[in-house]
Amino acid sequence: MSPHTEALRDQACLIVHGPDQPGLVAAVTALIARNAGNIVTLDQYSDNPEGGAFFQRVVFHRPDLAAAIPEIEADLDKTLTPYGMQWALTDQSIPKRMAVLASTSDHCLLELLWRHRRGELPVTIPMVISNHTNTAEDVRSFGIPFFHVHSQGPDKTEAEAKILELLKGNVDFVVLARYMQIISEDFLDQVGVPVINIHHSFLPAFIGAAPYRKAKERGVKLIGATSHYVTKDLDEGPIIEQDVARVNHTMTAADLQARGAYVERAVLSRAVQWHAEDRVIQHGNHTIVFS
Repeated sequence: MSPHTEALRDQACLIVHGPDQPGLVAAVTALIARNAGNIVTLDQYSDNPEGGAFFQRVVFHRPDLAAAIPEIEADLDKTLTPYGMQWALTDQSIPKRMAVLASTSDHCLLELLWRHRRGELPVTIPMVISNHTNTAEDVRSFGIPFFHVHSQGPDKTEAEAKILELLKGNVDFVVLARYMQIISEDFLDQVGVPVINIHHSFLPAFIGAAPYRKAKERGVKLIGATSHYVTKDLDEGPIIEQDVARVNHTMTAADLQARGAYVERAVLSRAVQWHAEDRVIQHGNHTIVFS
């Protein structure tokens, strides 16, 4: 057991969201207490106390948690169903399995692998999949399996089928670390887990090829990056994290790209960490992030 996993031993994370109403906080905290849990952290948010939506994240310690989870889940169902609430309970000592899809750009991929090796990301990485082979040696140097799935041309059906075969039943979420292929709606329907992307701007801006050249031509003063969940609508999924860096007229397109890569790495890493720690709640086309 890793030091990170050991530190989270017997800790559960409870996510609750639904219509706001009196008594919710009392109901949740009482439930945790009667199940021998001790609250470690509690974050909550209501977008409107009169008829709005309520969001809560609670981390609590409970000795022998694994054995107690079925009983706690039954109590949650009985207690929260009358309130019309949705909930999810996870054992924080069990890291989520994260697959990474990449192309030729390696800065986001290597950042994730490096942070994972340092114990900064509470995940396991069962595989990296790429439509190119230039990152294979680097990936394998981290002790992570690398798979090459060729994808070229407008028809991605065969490539997506091979990727799905690798992913099915083996991962809890997927990260597109500058994977330069459009993901089809059929793929998203079949993969069955969240997919997180990194985009080289505040969305929507400078979409398509050569974004930093377009930014230079427009004389931008800020460049940024956006990490979001992938949906069938290209680059319009719920946003998890964004950040910017200031630039000026003396910088070339290559300078912008270098500074942009730094922002992309940081933004994607934070989004992955928050998702892995169950800090993100999707609500419609936006997110509540208890960071």
